[in-house]
Amino acid sequence: MDATQEQVTLGEAMRRGFMLRCPNCGKGSLFGRFLKVADHCPACGEAFSHHRADDFPPYLVIMIVGHVIVPLLFAVEMAWAPPMWLEFVIWIPATLISCLLLLQPMKGAVVGMQWQLGMHGFAEARQRRLA
Repeated sequence: MDATQEQVTLGEAMRRGFMLRCPNCGKGSLFGRFLKVADHCPACGEAFSHHRADDFPPYLVIMIVGHVIVPLLFAVEMAWAPPMWLEFVIWIPATLISCLLLLQPMKGAVVGMQWQLGMHGFAEARQRRLA
């Protein structure tokens, strides 16, 4: 078993995906463009073209950002009651930037999860790793 064939845990595969790296080797880039997953890893050749992340990454991003931004918004409102225009100037960009920064890593983590669990088209790769 070589370095690219070692058993990768679910947490490690998701961490590598979150870091925008191949869940198999951790070296190659997982993405070709901002949200376009590469067809295969440039370092180890693992195929990614059959992933099905779909709407799960945006759902996770909305859940995480919402659970961070909304309590902060309420805390600021209760403590200082700033004018509405200032609230918009602060919270709309904070929400948009947070979502954009988190979307690609979340998609990478979901692809890493699918890869490690053998979901969708990754079943053959999982069987090959476990053999």
